Amino acid sequence: MAISEGGLLTDEIRQKVWPKLLNVNTNDPPPISGKDLRQVSKDYQQVLLDVRRSLRRFPPGMPEEQREGLQEELIDIILLILERNPQLHYYQGYHDIVVTFLLVVGEGLATSLVEKLSTHHLRDFMDPTMDNTKHILNCLMPIIDQVNPELHDFMQSAEVGTIFALSWLITWFGHVLSDFRHVVRLYDFFLACHPLMPIYFAAVIVLHREQEVLDCDCDMASVHHLLSQIPQDLPYETLISRAGDLFVQFPPSKLALDAAAQQQAEKTAASTFKDFELASAQQRPDTVLRQRFRGLLRPEERTKDVLTKPRTNHFVKLAVMGLTVALGAAALAVVKSALEWAPKFQLQLFP
Repeated sequence: MAISEGGLLTDEIRQKVWPKLLNVNTNDPPPISGKDLRQVSKDYQQVLLDVRRSLRRFPPGMPEEQREGLQEELIDIILLILERNPQLHYYQGYHDIVVTFLLVVGEGLATSLVEKLSTHHLRDFMDPTMDNTKHILNCLMPIIDQVNPELHDFMQSAEVGTIFALSWLITWFGHVLSDFRHVVRLYDFFLACHPLMPIYFAAVIVLHREQEVLDCDCDMASVHHLLSQIPQDLPYETLISRAGDLFVQFPPSKLALDAAAQQQAEKTAASTFKDFELASAQQRPDTVLRQRFRGLLRPEERTKDVLTKPRTNHFVKLAVMGLTVALGAAALAVVKSALEWAPKFQLQLFP
């Protein structure tokens, strides 16, 4: 339901489903601390500054007293999670994610959900350095290259890099989208999928704006300025569906990550997510995405290349091989799911 058109539809449904997607028991009491965290936390001043600047993240027309109360709760949630998980390091933009959960599920449940999210999906962003975050950003251009080499080459010539997508990634687009309905719709999708799905969604936004980019002057300043401003009228459902398709066609294991990323694999969210999946046997959205993608293709297309603008016949052949493997594995997963789903089996299929 979370990855289907419209997502979870209402906050009332999200209050029930988000905990299940994150494997959080809503009957457990919310975590508390006996310390005065505002006095002892090294991050308090920065958190305070960021929360004070977060006025636009609250619904327009909300009474000032109510908003100020929620901002105080927002500070408490962040400080508590950091105190309970000293391996996590606060980053600017983290509050944009926390406030989304606070507005949807309330303080107590938001603390439990964001704590689980922080130790899995967001883990890379909360390292002492940005190395792992950079590795994830480095996946953006290979995805674009697979689908649209012309656009990729133009962006490479402009030397625009990927920094324009940093705030998209680390806030799950919460900082850059003005309509809260679009934000929670994306959260439905991201919570039900692999931790790298936000980078696939970033890629489809760039691909969707292909003509705008190609019409730009081919220089860093022009392209960066264009891409850093996300249109608010994007066709979100279409883009979500396309991101899911790209995930199936070019799974994270197929992306050309550099050697440094491989050496850091045990520290990344993509690797800790495997442990998380084992503890969340009731959900298998990646398999659903594969089923959906297989259903979209006509029989005669299932062995054809899915790239829109291939460079060479050799490249096309490689792409066909990768797609065939992905679809074959999906079919096997569907058969297995019909009998009895086993997370361990699935992880062996899609390492």
